[in-house]
Amino acid sequence: MEEPVAYHQDGSNVADRLLTIGHISGAFGVQGWVKLQSATEPDTSILDYQPWYIKNAAGLRSYTLLTGKRHSKGLVAKLTGCNDRDHALSLTGCTINIYRHQLSTLSDGEFYWTDLEGLQVQTLNNTVLGTVNHLFNTGANDVLVVIGERERLIPFIWEQVVKTVDLAKRRLVVDWDPEF
Repeated sequence: MEEPVAYHQDGSNVADRLLTIGHISGAFGVQGWVKLQSATEPDTSILDYQPWYIKNAAGLRSYTLLTGKRHSKGLVAKLTGCNDRDHALSLTGCTINIYRHQLSTLSDGEFYWTDLEGLQVQTLNNTVLGTVNHLFNTGANDVLVVIGERERLIPFIWEQVVKTVDLAKRRLVVDWDPEF
């Protein structure tokens, strides 16, 4: 059976979305290496994706990651075409992006945060609470930030609070009191 294509509220195909997975925080050495700040979990997963689409004021440019590694408390990488410190410095502050279709396929019941953003959230009684704006992790569990007539913080606890996620219909059903 073919998987349904999921679309965001703006009509864009989910698989074609550009996702930020980190940014370049500086130059490392004189041979064009860059320092990285990863937004992936674990942080070294940023090195698993190819190619990177680095965005700056001039636009989006594709780079192939030649090598990357942990250095001290952070990560460093060597990119194609970035052969000196000046070029590495020019990339400082730029976001590192990939397309949604570059992410690995997940098992049933697993979701990337980016796929949950923009979903309509409703209760078991069909009361619409709003849409998922973003998520964050508390250490104990992930939390959905739902924006509707007001902001709600709803724990993403599968089966106990989050009952169903339907990416094709862009809907998430929760067992949640609308007054809370």
